Amino acid sequence: MEQPEPSAAPDCRSRDVAQAVGDAPVWDRIAACRLCAPRFAATATRHQPRPVVWFRSGARLLIASQAPGARAHESGIPFSDPSGDRLREWMGISRDDFYDRSKVAIVPMGFCFPGYDSKGADIPPPAICAQTWRDASMRALPDIELTLVVGGTAQAWHLGKGGVTERVRNWRDHAPGLFVLPHPSWRNTAWLKKNPWFAEEVLPALRARVQEVLHG
Repeated sequence: MEQPEPSAAPDCRSRDVAQAVGDAPVWDRIAACRLCAPRFAATATRHQPRPVVWFRSGARLLIASQAPGARAHESGIPFSDPSGDRLREWMGISRDDFYDRSKVAIVPMGFCFPGYDSKGADIPPPAICAQTWRDASMRALPDIELTLVVGGTAQAWHLGKGGVTERVRNWRDHAPGLFVLPHPSWRNTAWLKKNPWFAEEVLPALRARVQEVLHG
C-alpha cells in the first residue's frame, strides 16, 4: 500500500502548460503547474499554488471531486479533514485503501486550494484548471470501473446541468459504474438530515459496489 505523502476556456496559456515538461507523466506536469499564481495572489488568503495530485494509472475507482480545502493545501493530502472522514465512512473503506493510489484516484476539478474571498467564503475552483488538465487526467486512468462524482462542480462537468438533490435521488440512473454524491462537507449536514433516503438507499449500494471494485 502506498503511504500518503505531500504532492496542484482552453487558451494558449493552458495548452502550453499542459504540454510542458516533455513526456513527463500528467501527474508530474500537474504538480509543476503554476498557472493560477496571479489569481491566488489576489485572494484574501494570498497563497501560492500547491497542486494536490493523488492519482496514478492502474486505479480502479475514481473520486471526481471539487478542490482541496485549506487543510489539504497545508498537508498536500486530499480529504485530510472531517469531510474526508465522512466520505470514507460513506464508502465503507479504510484510510489505507482510500489513499492507495494503485486502487483509488482522486481527481478534483481544481488541483489547488482556490482560497477565500474577502468575506471568508470559499472561492470556486478556477475553470481553467479543468480545461487544462481534466482530459489528460482521464486519459491516464483507463482502468476505472467506478466513478464517484462528489459535489455540484464535478457533477456539472461530468453530467451537465442539474440540481444536486435531483441527481443524487436518481442515482440508479448511473449505477453501478457511477454514483452521484453530495459534498461530504459539514455544511451539508442539514441536507443529510432532510434527505434520510440517502443513508438508507444510496449508501448501502455504494458500499457494496466499492467493495466489489476494490476487493471483488
